[in-house]
Amino acid sequence: MADIRSSRTIPDEKRELFKKPIGTPIHENDLKKVMTGGKLITVGDVVSLTVNRNGITPDIAVYDGMTERREMTEFASYVNDKGWIPAEVRNPAEMISADLVKTIENALSGSEKTTIRVIGEEDLAVIPCIILAPIGTNVIYGWPGKGMMLVTTDSSIKKEMTELLEQTVVCEESSE
Repeated sequence: MADIRSSRTIPDEKRELFKKPIGTPIHENDLKKVMTGGKLITVGDVVSLTVNRNGITPDIAVYDGMTERREMTEFASYVNDKGWIPAEVRNPAEMISADLVKTIENALSGSEKTTIRVIGEEDLAVIPCIILAPIGTNVIYGWPGKGMMLVTTDSSIKKEMTELLEQTVVCEESSE
């Protein structure tokens, strides 16, 4: 089984595996319907902003200040306006850093709502979020150019994400 607590990268020949959507599309109008109990994790700036603007504060919001490779400061401004102090973690592109995993794990073990600002790229954070989250957690992430996707964690999706993680290789982190 892949060690989720080691920094990992995607080999070039496996990149296509990580481009497949996970979960089901969710529209903004349906956000409140699915938010009945359980934890909520958002991954991505636009998704986190959209969820918050709909009156829902996720237990964990992971963002990097970018959307589709362009700067997106609106959620970062929202975080500042709310007086939230995000945990900051480095996570280079096409990696899942050990620090990112540890920060997600710490956020899940606490009772406080947490924002995690990724210095680098947060796209792959959905994988450790799904693997580490309790069963029944709703994870909403952005699907570039298509909208939002919803995953409700169960043993099947956790197994699928663990198998996907096993396609990565342990690596030394590089500075970004």
